[in-house]
This record gives sequence, C-alpha cells and structure tokens, in this order.
Amino acid sequence: MRILIAEDDLASRIFMKKFLSRYGDCDIAVNGLEALDAFLGALKEENPYNLICLDIMMPKLDGLKAAKAIRDIEQQKGIEGEARTKIIMTTALNDKTTIKNAYDAGCEAYAWKPIEIDKFLIVMGKLGLIK
Repeated sequence: MRILIAEDDLASRIFMKKFLSRYGDCDIAVNGLEALDAFLGALKEENPYNLICLDIMMPKLDGLKAAKAIRDIEQQKGIEGEARTKIIMTTALNDKTTIKNAYDAGCEAYAWKPIEIDKFLIVMGKLGLIK
C-alpha cells in the first residue's frame, strides 16, 4: 500500500509514519500544497496513493481544500469508485461544521487527534485498506 501523510506538526508526522509504515510505504508532506504535488506526482508515475491522511489545519493549503482539489482531479481524470484514493482527515478539530465540511470535501473518514490506533485500524479495515 502507498500512503501519503500530510501533517505540519513534527510529532504527529513522526507518530503517523511510525504507525502506518507497518502497512505500506509512507511519504510525507508538511502542507497542503506539498500533499497536492505528491498526489499529482503519484498519478503521473501511474502509482497512486491508496491512502492519504490529511491534517485540516496546515499552512499554504488546508486539508479541506487539498481534499477537494484531489477529488476534482480524480473526477477530471475519470478516476471513480474504488479506484479513488481513500482520504482520512486527521485533526484536532471535532465540531460538527468542520466534520460536515470534511465529508463534503471528499474524505471517507475523520479521525480526531490524538489518534486512537485501534479505531484507526478499524476504519482502515472498513475502507478495504487492510484485512
């Protein structure tokens, strides 16, 4: 599995990479623009990400805008259904409006920080990323 972790907080990046590297190859982005560039690069290489973990509050381009841009690009390229990259928002924000906006932007799941590994693994299983 190919995973992109978009997170501006160093401690969160280290935690997520250590946790998720058991399940696939992890790339890192420190802001939304880097995440979008990495996503486009992976598509160009014909080796897309299976999972993108996006923090919402990132500099340059926030996670909501990055998720929306990723979904728009997939739609333009005719990438649909199970072929789409799974997006899990990983954030400290847990208000109803932000959660609704995240799903509207195209995420499949929403995980509050601090990340609870057991719950995160259940979500990954439901998304068909792990067994």
